[in-house]
Amino acid sequence: MTRLLFVVGLLAALTAGARDRVEEARRAKARAVAEAFAAAGVSWPPDELYVRAFKQERELEVWAGARGKPLRRVKTFPFCAASGDVGPKRREGDAQVPEGFYTLDQFNPRSQFHLSMRVSYPNDADRVRGERPLGGNIYIHGNCASIGCIAIEDGPIEELYLMVLEARARMKRDVPIHIFPRRLDAAGLAALEKHPRATPARVAFWRDLEPGWRLFEETRRPPRVTVDARTGAYSVRPGR
Repeated sequence: MTRLLFVVGLLAALTAGARDRVEEARRAKARAVAEAFAAAGVSWPPDELYVRAFKQERELEVWAGARGKPLRRVKTFPFCAASGDVGPKRREGDAQVPEGFYTLDQFNPRSQFHLSMRVSYPNDADRVRGERPLGGNIYIHGNCASIGCIAIEDGPIEELYLMVLEARARMKRDVPIHIFPRRLDAAGLAALEKHPRATPARVAFWRDLEPGWRLFEETRRPPRVTVDARTGAYSVRPGR
């Protein structure tokens, strides 16, 4: 009984600690988040939220808006750490930040990196194209340290965590995050083709990502993405 009470007490303390960390973030950042949305002309909390990241530019963008309408950019957060280089993550231990179409599917308020949200790597495309073991546990987090993750500073991760947490509750689904090697306009693709890490397979992969990047640029709606089960190739359609 004594051991059981100890375990119950420990779990309660851990839960309270996690709740306190999120509540501290809410107290510290709720006003700044609401003001950022107001400045962008978007209601808070939003009907929709979309995150995209650019590894070369070291920027993470947050877009939001009304359901079914063109989204508006609310905020851009600079990376403070990201390991690896351009190019997708293909196996465990390669220290690469993934590239592709994912969601933020779990929250960790007890992270050793302050607060963190998991990227849904590996996705169906990664499972076809990658090498076993694929690895996992890729996060957006604070604390400015990275082994395959994207890190932003602790203050910004508090803002982003609250944005995604509130939006997910309103959307009733995971928030999409699309990670690109860089902006994939003609100049960006040309630069990637000349990059020291460029190989025919990587260039083909980057060209496979380009329609998803372009469709959002044209419509300001996150694309609907499917994966060819045989080749792992992406196919995109306009978002609803």
